Amino acid sequence: MKVFDFDNTLYNGESAVDLALFMIRKNKRIILWLPRIFWNLLKYKLCLVNKDSMEQTINEFLRVILRDKRELFRQTRQFWKTHSHKLNRNVISRIGPDDIIISAGPDFLLRAIHKKLGTPHLLCSEIDYDRQSVIWLNFGGNKVKRFRELYGDTAIDSFYTDSYNDKAMMDIAEKVFLVRNGKIKRIK
Repeated sequence: MKVFDFDNTLYNGESAVDLALFMIRKNKRIILWLPRIFWNLLKYKLCLVNKDSMEQTINEFLRVILRDKRELFRQTRQFWKTHSHKLNRNVISRIGPDDIIISAGPDFLLRAIHKKLGTPHLLCSEIDYDRQSVIWLNFGGNKVKRFRELYGDTAIDSFYTDSYNDKAMMDIAEKVFLVRNGKIKRIK
């Protein structure tokens, strides 16, 4: 079995940030969040963010964008119509129907395009749309916890990622591939 990270691995960029920027057209309150979004993205890239801080920020942001969940789903579908060109076809071509895509991103974002990804197996952060909060933040060690809950001790033959933030997943994979700028390099 192969497991693939999503952002900067299968998608060239940070899909949740791109979605927030896309949604500004309909929800101007998001503009006020841009400094915080980019600050937290920088901390994430430098492996300096912790799960609790990240979850708190996401919950606050969800209260801004989740006034109408039907509108959120509609905008997400519109987003993918204009942003699916950012999917990395080279890496996606390696995905089989039994492989898994794992992401810290919200479930609604990946479920909207799962057919283009070659597998229905998505492990994402889960959102309670009515309470406007994170149920499960699929970040750091939580990725391994969720994987183990669903797949037990199933071996991961290959793990593809862009970041050492995924060290916990790297540790349980037999082979690890780092994806940078569309290039794939084996590091384990």
